[in-house]
Amino acid sequence: MPSASDPFALFESWFAEAEAQEPRDANAMILATADARGRPSARAVLLKAWDARGFVFYTNLDSRKGRELAANPQAALLFYWKSLSRQIRIEGETSLVDDAEADAYFATRPRESQLAAWASHQSEVMPEGRASFERALAEVTARFEGREVPRPPRWSGYRLAPDSFEFWREEPFRMHDRQVFARQADGGWEIRYLYP
Repeated sequence: MPSASDPFALFESWFAEAEAQEPRDANAMILATADARGRPSARAVLLKAWDARGFVFYTNLDSRKGRELAANPQAALLFYWKSLSRQIRIEGETSLVDDAEADAYFATRPRESQLAAWASHQSEVMPEGRASFERALAEVTARFEGREVPRPPRWSGYRLAPDSFEFWREEPFRMHDRQVFARQADGGWEIRYLYP
């Protein structure tokens, strides 16, 4: 049973249940960012690692999310597991993972995904439609023929270091259970319960 005072232990418990019961991509999460003017955007990304330091995902640093995180590192994650009637909201500040961690993860990706990371100018307009991407993919495939594909310089990971968690569990008649953990200055967590 997870510690009632440790949000990471509770996350671990809920995530393990989701991995066992969610039909696909239990690690899918909604990432919400905002630009320098405060205009929000959200998209689904995949959680690739997590520990007491935070939650890691990877992207092209020139993508919309990368540009927004460069301007405003505050972000939010949302895990929603419909089959379990649960969700977890996590908010905090993001920072880039170090090069060694990004390199190690990139090396585990399928070769086709590695090549696509080089070929894609993520979030930019393709001047000739899909043909632009397919041509770039053919070029990088030829360039790296017969050798390992290194991590592109503008591709890396972000770690969101949480300062709050909200665990939400559906209950009958909309009497949902909501538990919030807020990080304190000493590194501990204040626990609050919210009305549904």
